[in-house]
Amino acid sequence: MTSPARDPEPVTRDPERPTPGTAARRLPAVEERSAGGIIVDVFKGEARIAVIARRNRAGRVEWCLPKGHMEDGETLPEAAAREVAEETGIEGRVLTELGTIDYWFATSDKRVHKYVHHYLLEATGGFLTIENDPDQEAIDVAWLPLAEAHRHLTFPNERRIARQAWQRLSGSE
Repeated sequence: MTSPARDPEPVTRDPERPTPGTAARRLPAVEERSAGGIIVDVFKGEARIAVIARRNRAGRVEWCLPKGHMEDGETLPEAAAREVAEETGIEGRVLTELGTIDYWFATSDKRVHKYVHHYLLEATGGFLTIENDPDQEAIDVAWLPLAEAHRHLTFPNERRIARQAWQRLSGSE
């Protein structure tokens, strides 16, 4: 009697092991730090925050908190205030740290462990514009009610940061 035909067992590959016939190549790991945050303005009795839109590599629009790299000699809070102003047009004063998001990604020559430090900022001036963004990453900028921002932000970790800002400002922390 013959056995019934079976599908071959799936082959799983250990990403740490080289594919047969190739040499192992482990990319070097580096750390990068960025800063940004939630800038709050009260308009007609409602707290609102400035958020930016950008296109991801696939071309989809993502609504995000403003953030970016640190410049030489800059502290994290200074970088947060500068990046928020560049990407949204709104100038602000840092009130407190909200939290840090970290994640990994790879480029062609390295693995990057990215840390993004988020701060709560009070709006002190300016107007919404993406014209001051030196990297031209932002394609749009908008005010969102802080109480609803977590519903519009693309990334779960940024939604968590927005909820933390709401809890801190509403006293429900």
